[in-house]
Amino acid sequence: MEDDILSPVIECVNFAAIKHKNQRRKDPDATPYINHPIGVARILTKEACITDVAVIQAAFLHDTVEDTDTTFEEIEAAFGTEVKSIVAEVTDDKSLPKMERKRLQIENAPKKSMKAKLVKLADKLYNLRDLERSTPKGWTRERVDDYFLWAGRVVDGLRGTNKQLEDELDKLLTKRGVLKDSCIESA
Repeated sequence: MEDDILSPVIECVNFAAIKHKNQRRKDPDATPYINHPIGVARILTKEACITDVAVIQAAFLHDTVEDTDTTFEEIEAAFGTEVKSIVAEVTDDKSLPKMERKRLQIENAPKKSMKAKLVKLADKLYNLRDLERSTPKGWTRERVDDYFLWAGRVVDGLRGTNKQLEDELDKLLTKRGVLKDSCIESA
């Protein structure tokens, strides 16, 4: 039974590692990009106690279509319709301008499936923790603050999904003085 669960997860890790092999995060250490999807999956399993294999697979694959040459058809062929659907829900349309993509994340957050919301929450938590740890190359303090404000608005639309993740996000957002602002803006 354990092999039935483990094998598809390992296939996703391998797929994501191959797809992201030449990518680096924007932090000063230029961390290998694959650390991000691994970290998102870890947050889901370790902190949110998620055991749904499709959610974990989608966590590993959540940036592959957006940031690599991967297609939704490729994900569906390798990992099935459910995983493809979750990945599609959390993937921005890169043909749109950046500010429109950000606006749509806020607008569409409440409309996502529960499984996609879990991946989004874990992704936002990972990214905010990463920003707390280290400022990306070329980012100003204002840009970091703007990211926290925007992320807070996205998180507001994902609420009611997972208490553990939301509590951890609230700690970060409160620490940055964003939680109060994001709640006011969304009211």
